Amino acid sequence: MSGSEGPDPILLTLFANRFMSVAEAMGRSLQQTSISTNIKERLDFSCALFAPDGDLVANAPFIPIHLGSMSFAVKYQMKLYGNDLKEGDVLMTNSPHAGGSHLPDITIISPVFHPESKETIFFTASRGHHADIGGILPGSMPPTSVNIFEEGAEIVNFKLVKEGIFDSKGLYEYMIDKPAKYPGSSGCRNIRDVESDLKAQVAANHKGIQLLHQMVEDYGLKTVQEYMYHIRNNAESSVRNLLRDVAKRLNTNILTAVDYLDDGSPICLRVEINEDEGSAVFDFEGTGCEVRGNLNSPASVVHSAVIYCMRAMLDLDIPLNAGCLVPLDVRIPSGSLLAPSRTAAVCGGNVLTSQRIVDVVLRAFHACAASQGCTNNLTFGAGGKDSDGRAIAGWGYYETIAGGSGAGPNWHGTSGVHTHITNTRIGDVEILERRYPVLVQTFGLRQGSAGAGNFRGGEGAVRELEFLEPLQVSILSERRTRAPYGLEGGEQGGLGRNIWVKQRREEDGDAPADGLPNTREINIGGKATIRMGKGDRLRIETPGGGGWGLPGEHDGVQSDGLGDVKRWAARGSLAEREAAQAGF
Repeated sequence: MSGSEGPDPILLTLFANRFMSVAEAMGRSLQQTSISTNIKERLDFSCALFAPDGDLVANAPFIPIHLGSMSFAVKYQMKLYGNDLKEGDVLMTNSPHAGGSHLPDITIISPVFHPESKETIFFTASRGHHADIGGILPGSMPPTSVNIFEEGAEIVNFKLVKEGIFDSKGLYEYMIDKPAKYPGSSGCRNIRDVESDLKAQVAANHKGIQLLHQMVEDYGLKTVQEYMYHIRNNAESSVRNLLRDVAKRLNTNILTAVDYLDDGSPICLRVEINEDEGSAVFDFEGTGCEVRGNLNSPASVVHSAVIYCMRAMLDLDIPLNAGCLVPLDVRIPSGSLLAPSRTAAVCGGNVLTSQRIVDVVLRAFHACAASQGCTNNLTFGAGGKDSDGRAIAGWGYYETIAGGSGAGPNWHGTSGVHTHITNTRIGDVEILERRYPVLVQTFGLRQGSAGAGNFRGGEGAVRELEFLEPLQVSILSERRTRAPYGLEGGEQGGLGRNIWVKQRREEDGDAPADGLPNTREINIGGKATIRMGKGDRLRIETPGGGGWGLPGEHDGVQSDGLGDVKRWAARGSLAEREAAQAGF
C-alpha cells in the first residue's frame, strides 16, 4: 500500500479527511467550552495537527493566517524544550519572535506521546485571538503602537500546564504583572475570561490527543505516520504542478508585482519558477524598511500568506499543509517591514500587511483582482490605569468587518465578506448590544464601492455603531488612501473611510446652535484612537473589491466554474453576508 508502490488513493483520501476531522472536533470543543465573544461567537481561532518534526499535517478551514504560522511556533518550542516534555505538559506562546502572529493570538501546544514508547508522535495546537491581553489600550490592538511592549503581554515560552497541573500563578504574572511594568501600559483587563478561554484551548488540544490515539489504535502508528507524510507529499506534488502550469499559461517563468501600504511602504515580489523541478524562489527584495508603527509583519506571517495563496490557487480538495511550502524558497530581506527587529510593533502587520502580501502574490500570478486588502479592526473598551497609575478592572471588545472580494477571469467578486486569510465572523447584533453599551445603527452593503469590469468586484460594507457611554474606541485599517487594484482593464475598488459622528456639546466648546445639526462628521483616518462620548457614533465604510476586464462586455451570468481562488477569497459566514445584503 505504500513505499515503492505509492500510497493507496482511497486510504490517502480517508486519512486526509480523518486528520481534518480531528482538527474540526478540536474546533467544536473550543467553541463549546470558551466564553468570550471573540472565540465563541466570532470563531477567531484555529486548531491543527503537527508532525513530530513540527510540520503542519492537517487543519480544518479556520483562520489561514494562523495555520501557516503555527508550525513556526511549534518548531520554536521544540528547539527550546527538546526532550524535556512529559505527559500532561502544555505550552503557551504568543511572541512574534517565536512563531507568533500578533500578541492577542495565543498559541497552546500539546505534545502527543505514544502510549507505550512514550515518544512524541504528534503535536496538537490551537490558536485563539483573546479580546484583551494588556497594553496601552483596551482590546490590545492599539493603532498608535510603535513597539511591541505597548501591545500587551509577550510570552516567548511558558509551560502553562506541567504534568497535568495548571499554573495559574505563572499565568497571572505573565498576563498582569509583566505588561503593567511598561510605562502607560496595563496588564490584562479581564484575566478571568482569558484564563477560561485558555483552559478551553487546553481542552481542545486534549480532544485532539484522544482522537489521534484512537486513530493509532485503529490503524497502527506506522500506517498513520506513513499516510501523514503521503498527504504532505501530495500537497508538494500539487504545488509543483501548479508552478509548471503557471509558467506555461503566462509564457514566462519570471513573475513580478508590487503594491503599497497606505503610508507608501512598498511590498515587492519577484517569483522565479524552475519549470524542470516545479519549484520557485519568492524574493521580497525591494520591500520597504521597518516602519515606526505596527504594520511590520513577522516572517511567520509572510509564510502564512504565501502558503495560503498556493493552496487557494490549487483546484484540488487537499488539506492546507506544510507540503505546499516545500517547493518554495521564500526570501525576506532582513530589516524590512516583513522581517522587523525584535521589539517592533506588529499588531497591524498580522491583520493588514498580511492581506497586502496576499494581494501582491495573487497579482504576480495574475490570479484575481485585489480584494478589500483590510480587516477593518475595531476595538473598544474600558479599564487599564487611571491618571495616578492605579490598575482599573475593565474589558475589551474586538471585531473585524467585512468588505468586497476581487473579481477574477470568470467570476464576480463577493460583497460583504471577510476576504482571504481572515475567515472570522462578525459579532452578532443581538449579542453585541446585549453584552456591551453600544447600538448597531447601520450594517449593510456599501453601494457603489465595487470595481467595475467585465466581472465586477464585490461591494464593501457600512457598519455604524452608537456608543451609550464614554468609551475608548480604536480603528486599525488600510486601503484608505490606496485603492484595491483591478486587472485586465477592470476598475479599482472603492477606498474605505472611517467617520466619527460627534455630538455637539457645550462642555467641548461646541454647543449646538440655531441652524446647525446636533452632530458633525470628522474623518479620523485609517488608524486612530478616540475617547468617544455618550451618543457619539463611528461609521466604518469598508473597501470594495477590484474588477476584472473591461466593463460592459459581460452578459451578467456568473460562471459556475469558479476555482479555489474565488472560493477561498470570499470568506465569512453566509448569515453575515445575508445580514449585510438585507441591510440593518
